[in-house]
Amino acid sequence: MLIAGLQKTTLLDYPGRLAATVFLGGCNFRCPYCHNRELISPPCSSEFSVSEILSFLKKRKNILEGVCITGGEPTLERDLENFIREIRSLGFKIKLDTNGFQPDVLIHLCRENLLDYVAMDIKAGREHYSAAAGLSDFNPAPVEKSIHFLLSGAVPYEFRTTAVKGLHTEQDFMEIGPWIAGADAYYIQNYKTPEDLPRPGLEPFSRDELLHFAALIAPYVPGVKLRGVD
Repeated sequence: MLIAGLQKTTLLDYPGRLAATVFLGGCNFRCPYCHNRELISPPCSSEFSVSEILSFLKKRKNILEGVCITGGEPTLERDLENFIREIRSLGFKIKLDTNGFQPDVLIHLCRENLLDYVAMDIKAGREHYSAAAGLSDFNPAPVEKSIHFLLSGAVPYEFRTTAVKGLHTEQDFMEIGPWIAGADAYYIQNYKTPEDLPRPGLEPFSRDELLHFAALIAPYVPGVKLRGVD
């Protein structure tokens, strides 16, 4: 298993719980605004073994409440289920971050009662999804299957979009609203410009612009909220 990073304590990654975050390497998307580009492909290397992660978690059982598994894209890891089972045996709640492109893995994990919370990225509206995901040709069917499953209420979840000026427009949010209508929670996260800018021309939106996008979503998801906005 390619475990590329560990954040030992976070109050942000798992809503309502003090957690640790485990970063798995590898991803099938190439989002031009990705903040974890070093995890996407070689030369990404494994920084921790499974036994090291489990040893750390055993020592923090009386402090931490949950573990967030993120990436990269965790559902690409063939040993993910066994990894989750071992963490869960220690008594931790599990949150999974995913791009939704492996719906059968997501559904299986939920039906095995291995996930307590799922955060799924909605990269863009259908028209711009290929560009936002960094794919030459985007097939929406897997993402739509994951959306439909989460909307069924099988597990607590949230949808979220990182809004990037130079990539997203209001049309994206006009398309996303009907796509996830009835969702329990949807967050618009403002892009933060990294020091090593992955692609010129990408920048954050203003608060007013983000509020406008939220207003476009609100008729479909009344609980829409902003993240990363001062």
